[in-house]
Amino acid sequence: MKNEYHQYFEANKDGWNKRTAVHKESAFYNVDEFKKGQSSLNKIELEEVGNVKGKSLLHLQCHFGMDTMSWEKEGAIVTGVDISDEAIKLANEIKDELKLNATFICANVYDLSDSSKFPLTEEFKEAFDIIFTSYGTIGWLPDLKPWAKMIAEKLKPGGFFYIADFHPTLWMLDDAMEKLTYSYFNDAVIVTEQEGTYTDRAAPIKYTEYGWNHPFTEIFEALITAGLQIEFLHEFSYSPYNCFANTEQGKDGMWRFKGMGNKFPMMYSIKALKK
Repeated sequence: MKNEYHQYFEANKDGWNKRTAVHKESAFYNVDEFKKGQSSLNKIELEEVGNVKGKSLLHLQCHFGMDTMSWEKEGAIVTGVDISDEAIKLANEIKDELKLNATFICANVYDLSDSSKFPLTEEFKEAFDIIFTSYGTIGWLPDLKPWAKMIAEKLKPGGFFYIADFHPTLWMLDDAMEKLTYSYFNDAVIVTEQEGTYTDRAAPIKYTEYGWNHPFTEIFEALITAGLQIEFLHEFSYSPYNCFANTEQGKDGMWRFKGMGNKFPMMYSIKALKK
């Protein structure tokens, strides 16, 4: 990855370190209920990923690992990776408290296939059956081609990659989710000054974040160029999370833009196979 991106990654790492301190106490993540046995996974990914018992699973950009550990509770042998050292520290604390076996590694996902930056550890000597990532992840990556190449390298033949994420059109809107502000295409880095976080808009933290929008053409091209075969693309008119402005909760428990019903796409999922 180009050195020009280093400052962006460091700034985003700082932002996620600050968020972690807020998120661990938030009702949004509800760590207390998770520790009592509640899964953090949604129906969508549970159904679409399917049975993981006995399978090795690599979770990219895992934050503080609740989904990673939830996959372990489903029977997977899990490894979580995140750029935030504070998030990984918290993940290990929760794992130890719950006496789970998950492995957590602090690293930039781009470095996972670069042995000069990330020497092969025991967890990475063998490829994985499943690579998983979800909800607000690839927008922190400037270029998806090395990301997809790494995924293909880390998958076993017959394994698959799965992503559930917020829809690319969603990232065209401003923070109030009312006006078209940003390009659908990956034209340039998007720089924003942030206060608070999606779990608490009034949290006393400030940071600069750098992000990139990725249209479906870029996502698909990256995965296909890396040698993966797309099994499906699904699109959804709702978000399972209350993390955006100007939304309301439906009778199904899902969140949609006020007054829009099912007219606007809010998330998608992709499954891609390695032959």
